[in-house]
Amino acid sequence: MLKYTIVIEKANGNYSAYCPDLPGCIATGATVEETANKMKAAIEFHIEGLKKEGLDVPPPATTATLVEVAL
Repeated sequence: MLKYTIVIEKANGNYSAYCPDLPGCIATGATVEETANKMKAAIEFHIEGLKKEGLDVPPPATTATLVEVAL
């Protein structure tokens, strides 16, 4: 089981997401939860395509954290 970091951003009327470790792998949804679920499916599909083409699957390398800043 691999764990990839995804970034979910608020867009105009929906959410969009991407995976920094898998360029071109994106998804959108109406809610954060829907977007995360669609992104999981997109990552699985992306990896399946890489394998079918005989390409290496990039290992998860990106991490994310929140930092608190004073205003």
